[in-house]
Amino acid sequence: MRIVDIETFLMQVDAPNLRGWASDGSFGTTATRQGLVGTRNWLFVKVHTDEGIVGIGECSGWPRVIQTAVQDLKSILLGEDPTHIERLWQKMMCAIMGHGMVGTVGGGAMTGIDMALWDIKGKALNTPVWNLLGGKVRDRIRIYAHANTAEVALSLKKRGITAIKCGGVSDPVRKVAMLRDAIGDEMDLMIDLHGPPWLTPADAAQVARALEPYRLMFVEDPIAPENLDGFRRIRDSANVTLAAGERMATVYGLRELIEKNLVDIVQPDTGRAGGITQMKKIAAQAEAHHIMMAPHSGSLGPVAEYAALHVLAAIPNGLILERIEDDWAGRAQTVVPHPLQENGFLKVPDAPGLGVDIDEAFVKKHPSECNVSIPGTAKSGAYAEGTYDEQVYVQTRLKRGVYFPRG
Repeated sequence: MRIVDIETFLMQVDAPNLRGWASDGSFGTTATRQGLVGTRNWLFVKVHTDEGIVGIGECSGWPRVIQTAVQDLKSILLGEDPTHIERLWQKMMCAIMGHGMVGTVGGGAMTGIDMALWDIKGKALNTPVWNLLGGKVRDRIRIYAHANTAEVALSLKKRGITAIKCGGVSDPVRKVAMLRDAIGDEMDLMIDLHGPPWLTPADAAQVARALEPYRLMFVEDPIAPENLDGFRRIRDSANVTLAAGERMATVYGLRELIEKNLVDIVQPDTGRAGGITQMKKIAAQAEAHHIMMAPHSGSLGPVAEYAALHVLAAIPNGLILERIEDDWAGRAQTVVPHPLQENGFLKVPDAPGLGVDIDEAFVKKHPSECNVSIPGTAKSGAYAEGTYDEQVYVQTRLKRGVYFPRG
């Protein structure tokens, strides 16, 4: 079997239902010509073989840019045997290393192709991808949804969701306190302090200490991802479970986060971490340090979600999967079949390969228009009053007597 073509399918995606997106302010601020709010793009990849087997994958990180990277990589993959997945991953890695260290663009391009290769191999052998990864540890995957208000949190609770995450940096401690009072102790609760502006390590440590009484499943991305030394400062200052890793790619990119025990939960993005090949290796790396794995999926499309289900089914340290339960309505029309949550879980697919395909006609109805934005709004409160137009990456919190509530 040989690779004869690689296709890309890029689409503009509307913002999630506001009830389902946990962050300060809006999801992006750019309106497209179609009147869409937000700047999500989903990029799908199809790898064609001379035997008629077609594999599908998804790339994330910066989809409009990654589309070009995929087409560049195509030149070194045509004619190759798609079943030799590790060798082809190494070939792609060597091919792009001359451009510098692999970030989310290179990682995203390799991810979609690698994912499609696993899909091909599963179809060729008539078995699900999870079986190729060593078999199932579990038959269903627990998910968490997003909520910023008590109303949304209680709605999710009624629908069987057992864990929720809130987000934003404007007033994190009071938000967590409000949600914990609303949902009680039986539901798991998390917060994403994702910036911008990112907290300084000192401010993040103070927030983490204030969050200790609320028994969170994790505190996510409290500081900018480049500041690994800052994670140690937070870890030494507060007794909270830390999570990070969504903006990093490959085992090399996440290595220090794991080996230095800077987090308790690692969150590689299923669409840009380097593929299923890398997700399995990252999981093993984390397992050796007693670190759990909870893949990021906040901006991802439904094909990468399928890949995450296969990975989480096959690894012992799979914790939970992020999901926007109230996403854009078109998400369900983008793929066949569309997974449905039941009692807070998604069923692990049993079809050969990934068990999913895209509706190409529907995807083509939503051409890409924009893929960057300045997150949040001046009214969101994430930035200190009067500083939103500065749009700085990191900012010390002002009005500290208000921002940091007393215990």
